[in-house]
Amino acid sequence: MRKLGTIDLEVLHLAVKENGTFDETNLENSELKRLGVGKILDTLGSLKDRKFISLNSNGSFSITPVAREILWGEKIPVWAKILRLLQIKSCNIDQIIDILQVSETEILQEIEKLRQNQFVLMSPQRQDEKIIKVYEILPEGVEEIDKTETDGFDKIKFGEIKPEIEILSLIDDVVKEIQDSQIELEKKTNIIEKLSKLKTKLNV
Repeated sequence: MRKLGTIDLEVLHLAVKENGTFDETNLENSELKRLGVGKILDTLGSLKDRKFISLNSNGSFSITPVAREILWGEKIPVWAKILRLLQIKSCNIDQIIDILQVSETEILQEIEKLRQNQFVLMSPQRQDEKIIKVYEILPEGVEEIDKTETDGFDKIKFGEIKPEIEILSLIDDVVKEIQDSQIELEKKTNIIEKLSKLKTKLNV
């Protein structure tokens, strides 16, 4: 996959949201304006040089088919789109849905499959007094998505989820939520110790 930076992603996402074409007004009304004119122009120039956007005669820009194929191509499986996106930046579910323009049901189904196969990691994070699940790609996920460059998407087979792997993942999720909770330290430590013993007894 041709590598994208986080700002590259923001610009291409803006283009996708604007039905493929965006102009100066769209940029000014987006969060990209925080970067300043110089940075935006540098990013547009870089994307144009890499054939990810094209300049139109009226001064607007359009996303190219080459760029669409990175995250928005119709022939790319949703699981591959998620892994490609997480290679660029860690995201919560709402961000993944918004950027990839895929239904919540499908995203949840595919990301759970990726998580259980240990290709992505979910980390609960506290934001504005809420616990938000943030997903990041693991080295195994990077290796798997890199394989698709040569092997294609059809040869990637997800293994059957072993019960012990699922239990391990659930225990890890609970530990992370406890660590981020407001429980007093002593109780928190005791609970985490008990969960660790549970993992040992289960031989996972």
